[in-house]
Amino acid sequence: MTPGPHDAPGESLGRFSRAADTASTEVIRSYSTSFGLATRLLGARHRQHVRNIYAMVRIADEIVDGVAAQAGLDESAQTSALVSYAAQTHRAMRIGYSSDLVLHAFARTARECGIGEDLTQPFFDSMAADIASVAGFTEYDAEAHEDYVHGSAEVVGLMCLRVFLRAERRATREQEILTHGARRLGAAFQNVNFLRDLADDTERLQRGYLGERGRLTDADRDGWVRTITAQLDDAALSIPLLPKDARAAVRSAHALFSALTRRVAKTPVATLYERRVRVPDPVKALLAARSVLVTTMERSR
Repeated sequence: MTPGPHDAPGESLGRFSRAADTASTEVIRSYSTSFGLATRLLGARHRQHVRNIYAMVRIADEIVDGVAAQAGLDESAQTSALVSYAAQTHRAMRIGYSSDLVLHAFARTARECGIGEDLTQPFFDSMAADIASVAGFTEYDAEAHEDYVHGSAEVVGLMCLRVFLRAERRATREQEILTHGARRLGAAFQNVNFLRDLADDTERLQRGYLGERGRLTDADRDGWVRTITAQLDDAALSIPLLPKDARAAVRSAHALFSALTRRVAKTPVATLYERRVRVPDPVKALLAARSVLVTTMERSR
């Protein structure tokens, strides 16, 4: 099919890119109401970029979290699918185009915001580690846990930080604080999700992200809650240094996961192995509103 008779030069690419952004936004709508709410609080110059990041990582995560297996792919085929997706992602990042709408959107974001393979490759490495659970229960010791969290979550926080700071130069100390905060916030999100998803991770996915196969105790849960709380406290220190049009969204996400951590802390481990803990929607809305209010009252940067 050729371009329409009224297309200006380059307009076909523009239409395709807009369709790519729409596809990424739809991925968020389908998979995460909480993340969708947070992105709506971002300034317009950041919002679509962050959605494009989320869509790419979400699809990769689905390859290893059951969708490919349910489609009939064995471990080898799942690995091939992930390797192919990573290769397509990196090629799109290099040339600025992909026939895959989500990867096209992500590639445009990566090129504009300075996201390179130094962040995407660790992400795909963590996703590859998950495929081993197809063949049996996968246990993560302390070192493997740290590596997995870095690739699956910390680098995603760093991708978002590159979006927020793409038009700015910061003093070295500020950059260090922001980088540390982005990593710690990503790690906190991942670790609290490990606790809330104990049932699904251990039973369906056959993964022990928080240690060996033996069931966690309430004391184990308390230890992880202390770790997560420390990570959230570190991350909070960096929020006031973010551009103002990114603060409300990050502050809202931080508040949501802080509330989730408090709920997990009060839930017996036996219950965590039975059901997923969540924050009710009215509470999410209240936390978002408070975050907007606090940010509005801060000085502009």
